[in-house]
Amino acid sequence: MTNKQNKPIKIEIWSDIACPFCYIGKVKIERTIENTLFKDEVELIWKSYQLNPDLITDKSKNIYQSLAESKGLSIDVAKQMTSSVLAMGLENNIEFNFDTIVPANTSKAHQLLHFAKKFDKQTEAKSLLFEAYFIMGKNIDDMLVLSRIITQLQLNTSDFVDAIVAETYLPEIEIDQYQAQQMGVRGVPFFVFNNHFIISGAQPQHVFNNTLQNVINELNLKHPEIKHGYSDGPLCNSKDC
Repeated sequence: MTNKQNKPIKIEIWSDIACPFCYIGKVKIERTIENTLFKDEVELIWKSYQLNPDLITDKSKNIYQSLAESKGLSIDVAKQMTSSVLAMGLENNIEFNFDTIVPANTSKAHQLLHFAKKFDKQTEAKSLLFEAYFIMGKNIDDMLVLSRIITQLQLNTSDFVDAIVAETYLPEIEIDQYQAQQMGVRGVPFFVFNNHFIISGAQPQHVFNNTLQNVINELNLKHPEIKHGYSDGPLCNSKDC
């Protein structure tokens, strides 16, 4: 386990692996961090938010069938819902492959994120989960798929399996969801900077840049002040994703 020093900029992100806007939001916040002089001062903390905690994984269905059934839509309308997301993904170097997505319960994947957090590998784990779900068409409710991700992270597979069997991290998922409820989170992604500045949704890139700049200013670091205003950006909630 890595002993990490406290960093002055903490960004907590509530998201779900099955949320395309969360994937896009991850790319945007990482781009913002990479382009600041203070990237080594930023700590990302991934919080769990399940859009559909009662979903039963069914490999016989594709994502369009799953969306149509859960939201009372036609298959054609369900497909149309993904078209704008595909374009937004390409703008951010993400090639969503909706045709191969396996609609899956994300509980075990969130448990993997909490397991990886002990070793400071949450962000890397999040990337691998997004890629598995949205690009490679993997079933992220399958222990074999998740164990392979653990291996890629160079973590102990047996320890991870034991944690899943014992449901060690389910309480942490419940705490994350409770915190989101208390804050009035309506959808994800949802970013909280140093318990003060908030971004809701996959906002335009300049919103991420400006918000991090405001945090830097608040910490009295040497950057010019930038003011901004914004409303909700694209996000997933239980009704729309």
